[in-house]
Amino acid sequence: MTKRYTVTAALPYSNGRLHVGHIAGCYLPADIYVRYLRSRGEEVAFICGSDDYGVPVALTAREQGTSPQEVVEKYRDIQKKDFDGLGINFDIYSGTTADIHTQISQEMFLNIRENDYLSKKTTQQLYDPEAEMFLPDRYVEGTCPYCGSEEARGDQCEACGKAVDTLDLKDPRSVVTESSPVVRDTVHWFFQLPAFRDRLKEWIQSHPEWRDMVRNFTLGVLDEGLPERPITRDLGWGIPVPLEDDPDAEGKVLYVWFDAPIGYVSFTAQWCQQQGGDWQDYEQWWKDPDTEIVHFIGEDNVVFHAIMWPSMLMADGTFELPSNIVSNCFLNIQFPGEEETKMSTSRGTAVWIGDYLEDYDPDPLRYYLTMIAPERQRTAFKFEDLVQRNNQELVAALGNFFYRTVTFTHKYLGGEVPPRGSLNDQDREQLRRMERLPDEVGEHLDKCEFKAGLQTVMEAARETNRYFDYREPWVKRKEDMDECGTIMNVALNTMKTLAVVCEPFLPFTARKAARMLGMEEEFRWDDAATPLPERQTLGEPEIPFEKLET
Repeated sequence: MTKRYTVTAALPYSNGRLHVGHIAGCYLPADIYVRYLRSRGEEVAFICGSDDYGVPVALTAREQGTSPQEVVEKYRDIQKKDFDGLGINFDIYSGTTADIHTQISQEMFLNIRENDYLSKKTTQQLYDPEAEMFLPDRYVEGTCPYCGSEEARGDQCEACGKAVDTLDLKDPRSVVTESSPVVRDTVHWFFQLPAFRDRLKEWIQSHPEWRDMVRNFTLGVLDEGLPERPITRDLGWGIPVPLEDDPDAEGKVLYVWFDAPIGYVSFTAQWCQQQGGDWQDYEQWWKDPDTEIVHFIGEDNVVFHAIMWPSMLMADGTFELPSNIVSNCFLNIQFPGEEETKMSTSRGTAVWIGDYLEDYDPDPLRYYLTMIAPERQRTAFKFEDLVQRNNQELVAALGNFFYRTVTFTHKYLGGEVPPRGSLNDQDREQLRRMERLPDEVGEHLDKCEFKAGLQTVMEAARETNRYFDYREPWVKRKEDMDECGTIMNVALNTMKTLAVVCEPFLPFTARKAARMLGMEEEFRWDDAATPLPERQTLGEPEIPFEKLET
């Protein structure tokens, strides 16, 4: 029976280009998962968009001497182009500046307030006298009180991953003026996060199938206790606090960590509207207990998605909780002759997606990032390693088999699928291997083990080349054309199965294979091992992968 899935990928800040670390972190795994689900016939909403109200956007606008809205529109278009170029096809790629997002975010704020999970407090906040402004979290940097990193931000330390209060930072400095801020009183609304500690722990412990990094890190944070968290801030760029009758709400906007994840919901509502339905149809994707909700995120988003966001959903009281939160660790980078280092937009230590796509095809990058995916620990991108894997694995195993199978059939068998004829033991074992393959790969993908799934595909491709070499159709064509036809029938059906199971990972290559086989480009997982019709006309041979040079 068909299931419904809501699959989301973390919202990137709309203030910069995407690099390979972003893609490896959550967007490529999410796309692989969605493609697999759809090939199984499941009903899927694939949701993403830009985080427009993040402080980094306001900082970029300040640095570039432009408005935040102009920054948002510029970089959202660039990001969408990069995603499209890699074949990462969201059902909607919107942004949190959309009107419907403002509406739903304000409604959730009011619902949580009505349910008594918000409190208004006079609190202290860092203030920059030179800029004459209160400093939101990311307008402050300093030394982490937990690990001592000197590059901690006012909301989180990337070095140790812990949430940080700006007032706890040692030696804080204003990002705006580089001066030392002072402490002043201000009024904010606080979310009663501690009220959800026990429910969160019970919920997380009920999901032993989650990745250890997400479970263990989150449970560790819960064991340390949860603080109340402010959900408003003093800033001109954001969603206004919807309390017009309260003078303390003047000039206040919703904190980005509160409004950004609501984007998953508001973008779904916008997508429903774009499909010709009512925007409130989003409820079937978020409030139906039979819908599986799966979030794909990066390492630095675990706290927000496994603690804060589900607490918000509990506080609202009308939403279902996520079924899974899939997180990768950070992908570092290593240049030839240098030490491995963290990818950094500001330092330029990154490989930008737009630059890559100007010179290379997308599938080799999709392949490489999946094969080195930091699913359990941090790994490093090395361009020379990408070149080597493309040439020695993609070209030598998968590409070589696809191309020579179709070329041989065109040259000696009339360019059509020959009759199967009489099978020997090697033929039968090869077909049995292909019958098992979709289940073997699918078992990994069901568990979000994308690297293992692709490794299974490639091992099957290598076994297939061994079968092809052992059966020697180029010899049999001189001795027994019927047996030669049997070998090529097995080879072509093997190619079909490989095309279907590699489509989630390598969609452009799979489409080439489908064209060569004369197939429709609709990949049905359960039909992967169904034989091609005998005498079906093949398409023209295409080279699946080009050899690369460093």
